[in-house]
Amino acid sequence: MSSSDTIAAVATAPGRGGVAVVRVSGPDAWAVARKVAGREIVPSDAGRFFFSEFHDPSGTVVDSGLVLVFKAPASYTGENVIEFQGHGGSVAPRRVLEACFASGARLARRGEFTERAFLNGKLDLSAAEAVIDLVDARTDRAADEAQSRLRGVLSDRYESLYRDAIECSSRMEHLLDVDESEIPDGTMESYSGDLLNLKSRISKLLSTAREGKILREGALVVLAGRPNAGKSSLMNALLGENRAIVSDVAGTTRDSIEEGLDIDGWPIRIVDTAGLRATDDAIEAEGVVRAEELMAKADIVVALDCDIPGAIPVHAKCDLDHAALHDSSAIRVSAKTGEGLQSLKDAIAARLRDLSARASEDVADVTARQTDLLAKALAALEGTDPADPVLAANALRIAAQSIGEIIGKTYSDDLLDSLFSRFCIGK
Repeated sequence: MSSSDTIAAVATAPGRGGVAVVRVSGPDAWAVARKVAGREIVPSDAGRFFFSEFHDPSGTVVDSGLVLVFKAPASYTGENVIEFQGHGGSVAPRRVLEACFASGARLARRGEFTERAFLNGKLDLSAAEAVIDLVDARTDRAADEAQSRLRGVLSDRYESLYRDAIECSSRMEHLLDVDESEIPDGTMESYSGDLLNLKSRISKLLSTAREGKILREGALVVLAGRPNAGKSSLMNALLGENRAIVSDVAGTTRDSIEEGLDIDGWPIRIVDTAGLRATDDAIEAEGVVRAEELMAKADIVVALDCDIPGAIPVHAKCDLDHAALHDSSAIRVSAKTGEGLQSLKDAIAARLRDLSARASEDVADVTARQTDLLAKALAALEGTDPADPVLAANALRIAAQSIGEIIGKTYSDDLLDSLFSRFCIGK
């Protein structure tokens, strides 16, 4: 497959809907539109739309709707683009797409529209990652964060870091050609300051990694406690539905039950676990082992009427007359009456803000790929001393290369395949 091909795909989600969009991009996009819409496309049509019937090569009308015209480079991909906005469903968009294929286009690969946008300089790789994160966002907070990266909040910082690392490396290499006696006083101190500045900026970006992971994958919040402590009832109350089985019989929950939840814009993976106790029942014992494993890797543990270090303490079933038996610092919660549920949600949100505390509120969150490359750059710079310009220049080159890979200054086909294969066809 060649990047000079004209590609087409349905850009909207499959299934029943009011409108479906078939996107066409490439050098022959306007020629495809002429055949499908039966009208010549001219430069003055760019940025406009018109209504038309859509035809297959035999002349049969397969659908009708709007035709939107975009002229390179003022399009998503940076190429000539046509969008056919027709009726939703499964049959109508498929027939329009097949008409595009018969008119000279081929089916786009996953993420190929965004890949072409990168290759044509419309966005860098860090912004391309933001596209998929925006599509996959499960909460407003996650969408806002992805949107800030798509606007280039991180791209500008990476670009600046890349330039400064290259500049520092060049200055270090220059020292190799200068006699030590000719080096002006204060030069080494200045270069040391530049290295510290680079490391500080990289560390600042790395400090957002945990929040980025939480926003993309969801925070793991584990409900833990003894059998019959009210974990399942609490989970149902937080979800607003009867997801977990509730019973007066201790040990009802023997496996972990996970559901998604939005708390103050944070995507949450809330898990109900088996009650913590010693038991001779092999199945229940396995549930306890799984509960302990989940607690060990949880972002937050909510401890119901038990003492778990670092957990959010909760006095469950506070509607019953047992308040005097429990820690007064615990959040009083009743799944039955709803008392304390908002307080618990507020405590979870506050704990997440603490866990993901940013070095600066205007720094967007880095992705896992970016984290690995930033960590590689920082490791190269650790212990670097301008007194040894050969090693310092080499370390700076490694750091610059790693940062350059984040935004796509250097890249491989394997990297692009790995990144854009996460996208849907049509994006």
